[in-house]
Amino acid sequence: MDWIGTIEAYRRSPLGSGRKFVIILGSNVEGGVMELKGAAEWAIERNSVWNKEEYAKRWGYELEIVNMLAKKRYSHEWREGWERIDVIRDAMHKYPHAEWFWWLDLNTWIMEYSYSLQSHIFNNLNSHVYRDINVYNPLNITHPPTEPYLDAVSRSAEGDADPSSIHIILSQDCGGFNLGSFFVRRSVWTDRLLDTWWDPVMYEQKHLDWEHKEQDSLEYLYENQPWIRSGVAFLPQRHINSFPPGACEEGVNPKYHYEEDSRDFLVNMAGCQHGRNCWGEMFRYREISNQLNRSWWQGFRRGFDTLWGNIFGEQDQKPRSAV
Repeated sequence: MDWIGTIEAYRRSPLGSGRKFVIILGSNVEGGVMELKGAAEWAIERNSVWNKEEYAKRWGYELEIVNMLAKKRYSHEWREGWERIDVIRDAMHKYPHAEWFWWLDLNTWIMEYSYSLQSHIFNNLNSHVYRDINVYNPLNITHPPTEPYLDAVSRSAEGDADPSSIHIILSQDCGGFNLGSFFVRRSVWTDRLLDTWWDPVMYEQKHLDWEHKEQDSLEYLYENQPWIRSGVAFLPQRHINSFPPGACEEGVNPKYHYEEDSRDFLVNMAGCQHGRNCWGEMFRYREISNQLNRSWWQGFRRGFDTLWGNIFGEQDQKPRSAV
């Protein structure tokens, strides 16, 4: 084992901090309800899984790849999109030593392998997050609630300002909450949230109004349940969830869209299946990430491989490690 392998093994050991984090990747290995996928879908899946494996291996995190087949929760319909709530709960049972669980949609790419979750977010959590939604409030939610029967924490815009009371961390895009990349913490509070989020009575009453399914449901709960607000924190979108141009709005907006010079952590190709090219976007950001993160030796080898391919007509189609 070389020294890099030794470091990675330490991070995964009980002495390291890697076991505190589980990455949950919502995949689709069986092709959905009809179990059909084309070449582009297979390429997206292989590359996205490889990307998360490389990152998790480097920092000693667990990686849980889950098959997001639609589940028929009731006799009259499929609750597609809602299964992530069950998946998070299952992961908490499977990894009893983990504290934080990072959900990632398949159409995401971790751009910066050198950023650990600890240094990027959790070592100084309060300095990165905001708890007063008025900092950025595209949904125009009235905050904080002012009902006199609420306690002081519930009526405070910042909650109790204690990072230990943060149980879910997410970002907002131009339309509201975005669950393509978000964190939940193991806690009694989270168990209560997951129970409420997945509640069949509320679902039956409201699901026709919720175009974005569990995302709209969480927005509804945040707006109408003061106890939930006090456990939620937000990160600026580009901290964990940058968009490519064309997502959210046309052009480039520094609030939402990936900036190469700023070395944004992750790109979420949200909505790429609606008029954009999912595989084309993932390939582009894969190549940018590789270029930004490769060592001088990898740069030399890439140049040599390109020259060899030009001479002999061979091309390497496999993802190239940026680690």
